[in-house]
Amino acid sequence: MSLKISQNVNLAEYTSWLVGGNADHFCLPETLEDLKEAITFAKANNFAITILGGGTNVLVSDEGIAGLTICLRRLSKIATFEKDGKLHIEALTGTAKSELLKTFLKQKLAPALFLAGLPGDVGGGVVMNAGVAEAFVPREFMDFVDWIEVMTLDLEIIRLQKNQLNIKYRHTDGWQPHIIVNVGMSWPLEIDTTILDRVREANKIRLTKQPLDMPSCGSVFKNPEGHKAAQLIDSTGLKGYRVGDAQVSLKHANFIVNLDKATAKNISDVIAHVQKTVEKEKGVKLTTEVVRLGRWI
Repeated sequence: MSLKISQNVNLAEYTSWLVGGNADHFCLPETLEDLKEAITFAKANNFAITILGGGTNVLVSDEGIAGLTICLRRLSKIATFEKDGKLHIEALTGTAKSELLKTFLKQKLAPALFLAGLPGDVGGGVVMNAGVAEAFVPREFMDFVDWIEVMTLDLEIIRLQKNQLNIKYRHTDGWQPHIIVNVGMSWPLEIDTTILDRVREANKIRLTKQPLDMPSCGSVFKNPEGHKAAQLIDSTGLKGYRVGDAQVSLKHANFIVNLDKATAKNISDVIAHVQKTVEKEKGVKLTTEVVRLGRWI
């Protein structure tokens, strides 16, 4: 086997919160052939498979993850071509959204503004249907996705068109239980000469409104219909609430930051307290964008 499988690898450095325990077994495939080797290894040893992408929007248990954790961040490649008045992009799942931003920015196209400041990778963008609060066009990741390719546990590659997927607010279904490996996107070649200045301005605004200098997962809670999660949390006086080194950001109430040595349990406890308080005082249930991975009681 050419793919390196490691044991007892701490996952904190592979998550944007910088928390989490060890993966019993861990690998970083760089090609689709590597990914096939990883799946074959897991099946041969009867290991459960956990997929870890860019490490944003996930909370890895302090108790770690059993089986084989496959981190896709090195499965990164981007290709472009122009056809029928559109820019077409194909990107492997681990390609950073920041690389996608550079591609759209080079062509002076609108998705660059949407992508400015969005963390994570392309595969995560599909899974979470990543979006922004601003009234941009596009406003959600799936707005410019045409198709995805998945690898089945039988090592087949299947292409799913956009209309075969169930696209919702902050979530995409219809590709499970497979592994997203490649994403096809497109956007009309309608040049916006102001886009670079607008991206710079958007980044400046985000720096003033979001704690981008501290470990976090981005927005923790989905916006309930008719409400904004940050406003609900702020109105209950929870900014600054902390358990251990996990704190509701003083800058943006829908961010939970790791002040230094937070644990996943600390973060989980803050999430639970925020949900309980907002429901009690405002009568609104908050649900998270965060996916929990590993051994949770």
